[in-house]
Amino acid sequence: MPSTAIRTIVYDASSRRLLVTFTTGRKYIYDAVPPGVYAAFQTAPSKGRFFNANIRDRYAFHEVKRRA
Repeated sequence: MPSTAIRTIVYDASSRRLLVTFTTGRKYIYDAVPPGVYAAFQTAPSKGRFFNANIRDRYAFHEVKRRA
């Protein structure tokens, strides 16, 4: 999944939560993401562009903080 902005995406279908890890190392969980959106995200030619157009500012989210 080469991307200049997004390192990995992980989806939990049972909770409909999407974990996005950015190349900066910051991680965010997005809630109530439909399976179809995740499927389209997986196959999008530009992960960053898809994220900005279809996920960012559309779903509730929180940052996963690193433990000290």
